[in-house]
This record gives sequence, structure tokens and C-alpha cells, in this order.
Amino acid sequence: MSPSSPPGAPSSTCPPPSSAGREWAAGIGYADELSHVDRRRGVLWARQGAARGSGTPYLAGVHPLRQRQAMSHMLCQVCGESTYGSAFRRWGERHLFVARAPKGKPLGEGEVTTTPPICLPCARESVGACPHLRKGWTAALVERAQPWGVAGIRYDERTLKPLPLPETGLHTVPIDHPRERWTLAMRDVVTLHGVTPVDLGTVT
Repeated sequence: MSPSSPPGAPSSTCPPPSSAGREWAAGIGYADELSHVDRRRGVLWARQGAARGSGTPYLAGVHPLRQRQAMSHMLCQVCGESTYGSAFRRWGERHLFVARAPKGKPLGEGEVTTTPPICLPCARESVGACPHLRKGWTAALVERAQPWGVAGIRYDERTLKPLPLPETGLHTVPIDHPRERWTLAMRDVVTLHGVTPVDLGTVT
């Protein structure tokens, strides 16, 4: 029997219970798991179909694999192009990040985020079209994004049932924490360093 899906989780992401003694130790896993595909650093990742290049920008709903690739390779979370282009050099080797900020709070040094970088044209389109950003957003140029952990759905070690989701949407777990083995990852989490808030209307 597999654990039931929490609200909002894709049905294909339900991992069956695991047993101790498997090569990746106790934790959740898929019955038909391929470790080189389904895991990264030993952490189980959600399975979900991908369809790139259509629809309205919605930054909160980035596909798990696309989000992970965008964060790992500093790709624009909307169009998928590298953010190591001419703008990166023009901005003093910094990447542009845009995040939801309903209270107007700017991105700060050491900020923990699941939001990958974004290119300037996509950023300007997204702040006008993305429902996730309509209540407020903030932008910043960032020198470095340091891996911190993952965000996803945590499962109870005894019942193998998903734990209630926090108000922020997903559980966050730092790298190498024991809870990683019981978390179905859906986002890479990083901390931002060398952060300079910017105005998208004036940045070029």
C-alpha cells in the first residue's frame, strides 16, 4: 500500500513505504525506483510529467525537475535559457531573482528561497502576468546562490502518511538532515548571497 497524496500533490508522486536495509537506508521510495533518475544526493524526488513552452507564467507552479535544473545550472525559470549571458556580465556577474513579496519586504542577504533566477524579459512579463506575484513582488541582483536543502512533502516515519503541510506550502529540510530520507522533494532550496535589491523598471 502506498501513502495517500496530500492536497495539491500530483498523484504520480506517491512513493510506497520503504524498508530498512535497502541500499539507500530507511526512508520513502518508489516500488519501481531508478536511483539515478529518482534520487539526487540520496533524496527522493517527485515524479511529474513535463510540458514546456505554453501557458501563462506562474512562478509558484514550476515543475520539480525544471526547478531543480534551473537552480543547479542558473537557468531562467520561465524560458529555460542560461542566465550567464550578456546581462550577467553587464550586472557585474550577478543573476536576477524575482520573488513574491506581498508586504513589500525586499530580498536580503542569506535569504532562503526555492525561486530560481530569471532573465530580464521574462521577469518583466511575469510581474504583470503571474498570479503568484499580483499581491507584490521584489527583485534583486545576486552574486551567488548556495545550496541549502530541499522543499517537499514529509512523511511520518511510523505511519508512512504525509504530514500536514505548513502555511508556506512545503516542508523545508536542510542538506544531510535525517528528515531528508522521509521527504519527497519538489524544490531545491538555496540561500542568496551578495544581494542588491533592484527596480525592474530601471535595471537594463
